[in-house]
Amino acid sequence: MEKFHPAFEPTTLQEAIVYFSDQDNCLNYLVWKRWPNGVTCPICGSDDVLFLSNQRRWKCRGKHPRAQFSAKVGTIFEDSPLGLDKWLTAMWQVVNCKNGISSYEVHRALGITQKSAWFMDHRIRFALGMGPGEKMSGHVEADETFIGQKARNMHKSVRAVKITGTGGKDKTAVMGILERGKDGKHSIVRTAVVPNRSKKALQAELREHVQAGTAIYTDALKSYEGLCEFQHEVVDHAVEYVRGNVHTNGMENFWSLVKRGLHGTYVSVEPFHLFRYLDEQTYRFNNRRMNDGERFDLAVRQVVGKRLTWDVLTGKEPVLGTCAN
Repeated sequence: MEKFHPAFEPTTLQEAIVYFSDQDNCLNYLVWKRWPNGVTCPICGSDDVLFLSNQRRWKCRGKHPRAQFSAKVGTIFEDSPLGLDKWLTAMWQVVNCKNGISSYEVHRALGITQKSAWFMDHRIRFALGMGPGEKMSGHVEADETFIGQKARNMHKSVRAVKITGTGGKDKTAVMGILERGKDGKHSIVRTAVVPNRSKKALQAELREHVQAGTAIYTDALKSYEGLCEFQHEVVDHAVEYVRGNVHTNGMENFWSLVKRGLHGTYVSVEPFHLFRYLDEQTYRFNNRRMNDGERFDLAVRQVVGKRLTWDVLTGKEPVLGTCAN
């Protein structure tokens, strides 16, 4: 098998489609990103492996079950009958389309069923989810919003069932925390679906993700009162939207991007799946200074150690561990 060289990495969608139309190129690319120092067994970690060219698999010489393995094992691609050519092309579109790409678009573009495209999209979104990382510091904005269908877009019969109150009663509450750019870096965001806008729910998210002593800017929602360990300042939107550095315009901008994608591309998203759509938009936002090739490269490096099965995705099995959030 010819060893992949990073100088051949595609930088545009056209180059990606042409390059990944060759199965050897797909395999070489994934091997390079997953095992830059040489292929190792995903079971025992040994590098004493033999490539079986007729099967496009490897065999570990160690004595243990599942000695044979493919490049898909232990990744979001595992157990998928779809080829890497389709997977990598779909991933390119998901990570680089500013407003997202629906499963119907993927289904038409790749010639697969819409159901397969929907499952594929969610597995890719799962790979884009980031860990908690270091706590945010410097100047931080916090804001919350409600996400759900608009009553004016529903049929009267549907509206009567789904809309039972005003405001956010029938919508899903989500919270975002933005660390403003510092040290020459741009701002970054973290998001989470929260049970409600109570003080307990919102302040727990802030204390988990923001370092004590940080300057935090929020609106006048009473749930933010009592953040004594932070330098907390409030902007009352009934009076003003900006007071010097005190504003939440960064988070408001991010919410507009999220809702543009949800309402314009995906149209309707079930609350059960909402956090993955937030992860997708967060990934694109936090890596917006990268070009398409760099953003894709980073995404491919994150596919290992993550597994999302159909039963977990559809709620037939509970979430177990960190690999099936």
